[in-house]
Amino acid sequence: MSDNFIETQYDITKKSRLLKFYESNKIFLYSTILFLIILFFFIIFYLNNEEKKKISLSNQYIQAKIYLEKEDKDEALKVLKNVVLADDPTYSTLSFFLIVNQNLITDYNELTNLLDHLLKNNSYKNEIKDLLIYKKALLNLKLLDESQLLEITKPLINSDSIWKPHALLLLGDYFLSKKEYTKAQQFYSEILAISSLHKDLYDQANSQLIISNE
Repeated sequence: MSDNFIETQYDITKKSRLLKFYESNKIFLYSTILFLIILFFFIIFYLNNEEKKKISLSNQYIQAKIYLEKEDKDEALKVLKNVVLADDPTYSTLSFFLIVNQNLITDYNELTNLLDHLLKNNSYKNEIKDLLIYKKALLNLKLLDESQLLEITKPLINSDSIWKPHALLLLGDYFLSKKEYTKAQQFYSEILAISSLHKDLYDQANSQLIISNE
C-alpha cells in the first residue's frame, strides 16, 4: 500500500513538473513547431522551384541547339546568354561553351564578362572551375600582358590540377611567340617534370622545348 502511494505521488509530481515546464515554455514550443513546419514547406517549395528552373533551362538549351541547326545564330545567342546569366552550374556552363565553340560572340571582352559571371555566381568542382580559368586565359591570350596572364593562370600552375600542364604549355607558347626563349623553356621543362603526364602533352612540350633551343 505504501509503495503504491509513493508511486502515485511520484507520478503526480512528475506530471506537475511537466505541466509547469509546458506552461513556462509553451510559447517557445509552439514557435519552434511553427518554425519547423514553415521550414519544411519552404524547403519543399525551394526544391520544387529548382527542379522547374532546371527543366526550363534544359529546354532553353535544347531550343538554342535547334536554332543553331536552322542557322539562326541570333536567336540561339539570345537564348544561350539568358541561360548563362541564370546561374546554373550545369546549363549555364554548357551554354557558355556552346557560344564559344560556335563563335557566336567574337568580342573577347564580352566573352570574358560572361566567363567572369560564371566564376563569380556558381559553385563548381575544382576541375570545372580550373577549366574555366584556363579558358579565360586562352580567350584573352592576345590581349593580356605577361603579368596579367601569369596572374590568371596562377591558380593552375600552383596546384595539382589536371589543367596545370595545359596552363604551363600555354605560358610556354606565349613566351616562345615573343621570342623569350629562356622563359618558354622554363615552362616546358616544368611540364616534362610532371609525373604520369599524358603522352600527347609530353610530346607537345618536348617538341616546343626543342624548338625553343634552336
